[in-house]
Order: sequence, then structure tokens, then C-alpha cells
Amino acid sequence: MTDRLNPGDPAPEFTLPTDNGGTLSLADLRGRKVILYAYPAAMTPGCTKQACDFRDSLASLQAAGYEVVGISPDKPEKLAKFRDRDAITFPLVGDTDKAVLTAYGAYGEKQMYGKTVTGVIRSTFVVDENGKIERALYNVKATGHVAKLRRDLGLD
Repeated sequence: MTDRLNPGDPAPEFTLPTDNGGTLSLADLRGRKVILYAYPAAMTPGCTKQACDFRDSLASLQAAGYEVVGISPDKPEKLAKFRDRDAITFPLVGDTDKAVLTAYGAYGEKQMYGKTVTGVIRSTFVVDENGKIERALYNVKATGHVAKLRRDLGLD
């Protein structure tokens, strides 16, 4: 079982390629609150629904001081197609070797259709301005998760 993060833990640092051909580091976002969400694969139905929910809530999340970043094991080229197809307006980063996903406890064994498989565990992390984990939510649902997160953060 992959170790999971808890509130107060330091958020694992990363520098990963983005959907726009650049790189993004967690350190680049220091001083801001970050919602980092891990999803299994770009352009699949559940992941598309979740990304679009974050996209549709982005203005109000940013107004409350949050930056949103999506992380998956996809290559930057696939992330760019996903961004363009669904008008995703926040950074998507690719963790092709799954090292960052593993460091966050978002890659490992999970249940899928009654079988134990190894893969990305759909998860959301709220990182505070100082780089500490404020919330670590594992096995979240693709549908309805953003609305629940907004309620939990006191935004609705």
C-alpha cells in the first residue's frame, strides 16, 4: 500500500512537464493555495467530467485564492489535446514515471470493478501557502467531487 499524506505533512516537491510545453514546479506556486488533483487518464469520461467541473469552478476558486493543477501519467502531447478539446484553463502536468503520484500516495493498488489493480488513485490535495498539506482526499468520485470540495472549503 502506498503511504498516504496527512494534513500538516510537507507536500512533495515536483517539477513536471505541462500541457503547454513548459514545466511547472510546486515551488513556483509557493505563497498561494493549490488544489492538486490526480486523475487516471486524460480524455476518458470520468476524468473529462472532473476536469470540466474544475474548469467551470476555476474563477470562483481563484477568487478565493486557490490555483488548480491537474496531474496524470499522460504525456504532455496528450494533455495538450485534452486541454484544447475541453477548453481546460488551468495547468495539466504529466508524471509519466508516476514518481510524483507515488510520493503523494495517489498511485498504487486500488479496487476497480471488483478487482485489485495498480493505477492512479483519484485524489485531491489542498496545499497551503507554505507548501504543507491542508487536505488529502483519496478515492474521490469524478462526478460531484468539485462541488463537495467547494462546500468543504467553505466556498458554497
